[in-house]
Amino acid sequence: MTIYLVDIEQVTHTCPAHEEAHPFDIRRTVVDVIPGGPCRATVTVRCGGQTALIPCHRHEPAKRQCGACRVIVTERTITTHTLDAEVAA
Repeated sequence: MTIYLVDIEQVTHTCPAHEEAHPFDIRRTVVDVIPGGPCRATVTVRCGGQTALIPCHRHEPAKRQCGACRVIVTERTITTHTLDAEVAA
């Protein structure tokens, strides 16, 4: 299973239309990638009399993919910055 480690930084503000603080700028940074390795359940695809073996992640839905092809995104840190009303205006 491939694991992506991500840092999230979001900027929130309040505006006349929405009194509660809400994010308007969200940035995600990929910090690390741990590869899952080669596919362990290749799929045979037939097209016009020819056959080809492709990795299961290109053909199967996520719940039917092998362990090596599945993807997990882990949020390492979530940082929130709030803009003041005077700065946003």
